[in-house]
Amino acid sequence: MSQALLHDLKRQRFWRHYAIHTLSAIGLVALLAGLLDVFFPDIAEGAGTWLTVGTIVLALVYAAWRSWPRPIEQQYETPNVKITLVRGDILKQDADHLVIGMQTTFDTETPRIIERKSLQGQLVDRVYGGDVRRLDADLDQALSSTTPISVISKPGKTKVYEVGTVAVLEHPTRCFFCVAYSEMDSKNVARSSIENVWRGLDRLWREVTDHANGGTVAVPVLGGGLARLSQILPAQDSIRFIILSFMFACRRERVCDELKIVVQPAQYDRLDRLEIQAFLMSLRGS
Repeated sequence: MSQALLHDLKRQRFWRHYAIHTLSAIGLVALLAGLLDVFFPDIAEGAGTWLTVGTIVLALVYAAWRSWPRPIEQQYETPNVKITLVRGDILKQDADHLVIGMQTTFDTETPRIIERKSLQGQLVDRVYGGDVRRLDADLDQALSSTTPISVISKPGKTKVYEVGTVAVLEHPTRCFFCVAYSEMDSKNVARSSIENVWRGLDRLWREVTDHANGGTVAVPVLGGGLARLSQILPAQDSIRFIILSFMFACRRERVCDELKIVVQPAQYDRLDRLEIQAFLMSLRGS
């Protein structure tokens, strides 16, 4: 049994659903047995013990089938879109386009300013082969029509763009949507806020609408790491935040066919995944 599945089976939500489905099944069988006794008393007579045992067994099996943790995904009709939550490495996802969180200065230098193990650092190493200059050239090209709002005195890049600015890096097989939702200070310490994340997501979905042409867009959990929001916006809340923002955008206009939220393994194993699935299901009729 996997650690993630064992984690789900320990959740109170699983056992609450299990108990509800068990009692529902017992109630249904009891109702049918009562009708059988009324209309066919000869058949029902003498079958009490076997009926009781069979009812309990069937109820337990049915409850386990209904409550057992499944892949976290939800297909919606209005809007026509699918949302999935997966465990893994976003750069290894089979998605048409990827989202990368950045700062309003779009700094790229590793490891002095950007941590090499961060998603930005991994973008430099694994997508650009460590060639920071090529990444900078692509960012400059993507931002060529965007005017900076200020200049900051600090090591690294000094042009400051508006929160929510998205640099779209167009590669032969996919686009990388680099969204600026955190701000650097003069010491290159990045900070963000819930308002910045929401603004960044709103601008992100507009850019995805214009460039993605449907398909699947993979987004990481925003707010942790360098953005320093994990105490205010933990992973569980960040995921709900992303989902709500995406659904609001989809009701405004078509964004993409599928949103795939990719969670790092250590974070994924700590999530209440049954609660996230329940949250996704609750949006079906809203």
